[in-house]
Amino acid sequence: MVLVRSLAGKPWVWSFLGALVVWLATIAFTGGYGAGGMVTAALSLAVFTVIVGVGQMFVITLGPGNVDLSLPANIGLASAVAMKVMAGSDSMIVVGLLAALACGAAIGAVNYLLIWALRIPPIIATLSASFIIQSIDISYGRGLQIKPPPGFADFTNWQILGIPVLAVLTVLFTIGAAIALQRMIYGRSVLAIGQNIRAAWLAGVNVGGIRFLTYTLSGALGGIDGALLAGYFRGANVDIGNEYLLASIAVVVIGGTSVAGGKANVPGVWGAALFLVLLLTMLNTFGVSAGVRLLLTGLIIVGVITAAGGEKAVR
Repeated sequence: MVLVRSLAGKPWVWSFLGALVVWLATIAFTGGYGAGGMVTAALSLAVFTVIVGVGQMFVITLGPGNVDLSLPANIGLASAVAMKVMAGSDSMIVVGLLAALACGAAIGAVNYLLIWALRIPPIIATLSASFIIQSIDISYGRGLQIKPPPGFADFTNWQILGIPVLAVLTVLFTIGAAIALQRMIYGRSVLAIGQNIRAAWLAGVNVGGIRFLTYTLSGALGGIDGALLAGYFRGANVDIGNEYLLASIAVVVIGGTSVAGGKANVPGVWGAALFLVLLLTMLNTFGVSAGVRLLLTGLIIVGVITAAGGEKAVR
């Protein structure tokens, strides 16, 4: 009973429980057909949401108003950059990944510079940046027909005993992110800024530097996500990142991170990502239309925020 009460007090538990309930409902509807394949597919697709979700989580943890709305455009441009640099050659995979990473990091850095230099809210700065990035992507990547190198495409789809290797690597990455958040000066500084930015500044935290690093990190993760998506789906696409705007915010909120800042939850990002992927699978299995799927996703996010009860509504 003590263990159950302890787990019930962990915000991330509920996202995993939701994913389990949705999975059970789906296999009950199908009579158990494809249960294992559903888990494999969910792990494969959740990886991409988790990667950008972690970056978004760090940004949102900085406090109210902090959010990166440039991620979809960032992902689209980085996917095109990666494919052009790789040029279908296995020998250029590492260079292509570094190019996508640099592209995303540059976008994240510019996002913060816009916020800092123009003194405008992050939501406006990153949204404005996304239009510029998307314009660049359209001129740079529209109609791009370059396929990923065979080795890279195989890697992004590689499975061992039904477990995607990319998912295993992403789990290791999220463990590192959790350690950074709770044990490293950078992570603790992010939490301190989100709890009270003035108190953090008075305590000697380099608020501007930490915010700059955080937006750059979010951009870099969007960049690497774009490259991996291009490998997984066998090519770059201007619209390849569109679904990750809502998804990256949803997994942060559903996963237990406070939208008021100062409280982050890394395991919850995984649980929420699996929940959303399995929910989409269930709704597709039930024959629900795309409009209804988006409506339900939005209602779930609103419900979670409402359930959080304005935990830190007033600062």
